[in-house]
Order: sequence, then C-alpha cells, then structure tokens
Amino acid sequence: MRSALRATLAATALALAAGCASVPGAPADSAVPMTGSVPVNPVDPWERWNRKVFAFNEAIDEAVVEPVARAWRDHVPQMLRTGVSNFFGNIADIWSTANHFLQGKVGSGMEMGMRVLTNTLFGLGGILDPATEMRMPRRSEDFGQTLGVWGLPAGPYVVLPLLGPSSVRDAVGVPLDRYAEAPSVYLDLNVYASSALQLVSVRAELLATTRLVGEVALDKYSFVRDAYLARRRDLVFDGAPPLETFQDDFEDDPPPAKAN
Repeated sequence: MRSALRATLAATALALAAGCASVPGAPADSAVPMTGSVPVNPVDPWERWNRKVFAFNEAIDEAVVEPVARAWRDHVPQMLRTGVSNFFGNIADIWSTANHFLQGKVGSGMEMGMRVLTNTLFGLGGILDPATEMRMPRRSEDFGQTLGVWGLPAGPYVVLPLLGPSSVRDAVGVPLDRYAEAPSVYLDLNVYASSALQLVSVRAELLATTRLVGEVALDKYSFVRDAYLARRRDLVFDGAPPLETFQDDFEDDPPPAKAN
C-alpha cells in the first residue's frame, strides 16, 4: 500500500514539475485501433472500465479517506505524525531491502539493510530516522519493479479498486507487497488498525499533491495514468530507461533507374 501510494505521489509530482497539465491525444492520422468510433489506447485498452473504478476510488477518497487524513494532519502533533510515518517507512524498507537482493543489486541491498538496522536499533524501532541524517537514503523497491527487472513487461494499465493506478505486472506483486509491508507481519499488532493508520498517514502526506493535480489537470484520469506509467518505467530502469523506438511510416523513394 505504502509503496503504491508513494509511487503515485512521485509520479504526479514528476508530471507537475514537467508542467503537464493535460495529455495530448493521438494524431488524427495515427494508426490507433478503433472500437466503434472510440480510439483504443494500446497501453490502456480497458479505459472504460478503469475510469469507472477510478471514479469509485475518488468517491471513497472524497467521502471517507481524505476527511480523516485532513483531521490527522490538522489535529495530531507533527512530531507524532512524523514518528508514525517513519515507523511505517522502516517496515517498508525491510521489503525494499529484499527486492534489491532479488534484483541482483547487492550493493544497494546492503545499504538498505544497514538503513533498516540503524533505524531499528538507534531510532527506537524506526520511530526516529537517524539513517537519513547519516546520509543513508531510502531507495524503495517493490515486487512489481523486481518483476520488471526480471524482464516481465508491464502489460496494460489497470486501476485497482481502493488501491489505485497499477499495471497487470504491478498488480501481480500487490498481494505480496501488501503482506510484506504490513507491520502485523513483524509485530503483534492488529492488522486492521495498523493498516488503517498506515493508509491515513500516507494519505495525509498526499493532500497537497492531490489538491494541485485536481486544480491543474484537465483530465485527472489521464494525468494520473500517464504520470504513473512514466514513473514506473523510470523506476524499473533506475532512472535510465532505454529510448523508445518509433517506426517510420514514410520510406525513402527508391533511387532512379540508370539509363542504358
């Protein structure tokens, strides 16, 4: 949950930084598959269904999650909110460490392991974050990224009920991510209470970003989708994705035949 929400935050922030207030449509003469009179986006063939799920998620967020997150932000002391965020972040770092090793990144896996160990031993179980002060940056990884490193393509874009933007590949990793990042796996905590607190804590951190997206995006669904997919591709390739190749529809004219 935490990694998915943070990925969405990073994606929207990245798109905002680039000044993407809307997503241009495909050119009229492009070879885009058609369903009736509606063009089908190859990365989002289930767009009609995805938009319905997106609207459902937005309604749940507006009615329940966002008001609770605002109350958490406005009425809970900053020190306590930071401690809760640090605690859940340290739990997520355990799974990130495992994914670094699963991807063959031994060096960064050791660094993340040291980060977890430092915050657990010297940060009161992760409530404090001395590792960041010691210049041990957080490099979050999830199982969807691991599958991407192993060569599994992202597949079509899909919006998951309550969980938000994803792809077929990333959705495969969601159950394992959710399980591995749950504090109740490592500590004797109520799974429902800890999951609810984790959701509220992360949602409170997203309040400013989601408000800004709602103000500038002409089509919020397309904005979030394209930002999410771009960010996930960037994460799988550690910030250096291969250049996309485009087929040239215009072939050069053959050379004129030589006169005998």
